[in-house]
Amino acid sequence: MKTENNNQRGFWGSRLGFILAASGSAIGLGNVWKFPYIVGENGGGAFVLIYLVCIFIIGTPIMLAEFTLGRKTNLNPVGAFASLKPKSSFIGIGYMGVLAGFLILSFYGVVGGWTIAYVVKSVTGSVLSFTSPKEAGAFFGNFISNTGETLFYHALFMGVCIAIVLRGIHGGIEKACNILMPTLVLFLFLLMIRSLTLDGAMEGVAFYLYPDFSKINGNTVLIALGQAFFSLSLGMGCMITYGSYLSDKENLTSSTVYVVIFDTMIALLVGMVIFPAVFAMGLEPAEGPSLVFSVLPTVFTSMPMGHVVSVIFFTLLAIAAITSGISLLEVVVAYFIDQRGWQRKKAVLIVGLAIFIFGVPSGLSFGAMADIKLAGMTFFDHVDNIASNYLLPLGGMLTAVFVGWVWGTKNAHEEIEKHKNIFKFPWAQCWEFLIRYITPVAVGIVFLAKILP
Repeated sequence: MKTENNNQRGFWGSRLGFILAASGSAIGLGNVWKFPYIVGENGGGAFVLIYLVCIFIIGTPIMLAEFTLGRKTNLNPVGAFASLKPKSSFIGIGYMGVLAGFLILSFYGVVGGWTIAYVVKSVTGSVLSFTSPKEAGAFFGNFISNTGETLFYHALFMGVCIAIVLRGIHGGIEKACNILMPTLVLFLFLLMIRSLTLDGAMEGVAFYLYPDFSKINGNTVLIALGQAFFSLSLGMGCMITYGSYLSDKENLTSSTVYVVIFDTMIALLVGMVIFPAVFAMGLEPAEGPSLVFSVLPTVFTSMPMGHVVSVIFFTLLAIAAITSGISLLEVVVAYFIDQRGWQRKKAVLIVGLAIFIFGVPSGLSFGAMADIKLAGMTFFDHVDNIASNYLLPLGGMLTAVFVGWVWGTKNAHEEIEKHKNIFKFPWAQCWEFLIRYITPVAVGIVFLAKILP
């Protein structure tokens, strides 16, 4: 039940502010760091096509369901499920979302710190002296194994997120995203233009956009489905929480579509930045997770105006990390405001500090604690595995089941259709079919594929 006044919770000041904030939550390192290397490893254009299909038939229905739950109840994930089905086991879905937000931010803050560090190192020029990806990779390895540097930048990243969330929804998160998101788009366009003007860039464009279906198999489809799901920040309570700050005046359907389109556009633009540059420099697109921190610095070194490009790119990466970080922090903060009656300041400071402390072992997993492993995985790997491979897909699947079969699509429609649908398409009927029959099954397949050997 709602235990705090609207002053403590807050509301979005405008529809654009909400769309930019929700897009900021969705647009994170998954778009800028993970998406390009997954595309590179899975054949380029054919994978992109499958990814787009998955985004619109899986991601969009769940996002609309989460926004609907949030706005209907004006509560955090736990409060939302408790309000609609009191004293039922489905409240556990909300707790899973809050826990996922806490765990993800604990290690995400470490990686976010890396992005800020690389902005600083780009400005000083220390990441622009490499002649090969191997040299750049060794530099990155030395950096993340340095305990002092890693924890400093981890603390700095968490400090930025705490400072923004402290200012509330309208004055903090919305204002920050109103500045950061347009900046991110501007930087992307500048980088794309620079990449496309390099000699040999069109070979990278062809790889990225031309579908070669011989590269596609069942595993590729599962990877595309998983990436589509995770790139939209679904299953972790972010969209329920952000939806809870929405006015009844806003159109949920169109807002959902705009957020999905914006998120997808960013992911596609990142590909148009990276692949033309990688091919122009004669490097391999299938470099894996090291693509951003080990390969791209080499690209920037060889590129005219490489210093400027490097600063812009890593600033973009840091912005993407921050906009996702503040949404994850807000999920946990909203729980303590709504369910425990805490003041925002108290909730933000205590939760932010707790997440930072819990994230310290993740930060040390590449240095002082690198040799401490359980079942062959570091602390960082375990937290990532629990949150990403268990809590998120399970939370997303159960949310679809809850809205589709328990709370019911009839009740959901009443909330969704407070405003006339501006799209000349039987959206409601299509969404009902997807959220009941297609989405939970598809997410369930991804979940099982990830946990079964």
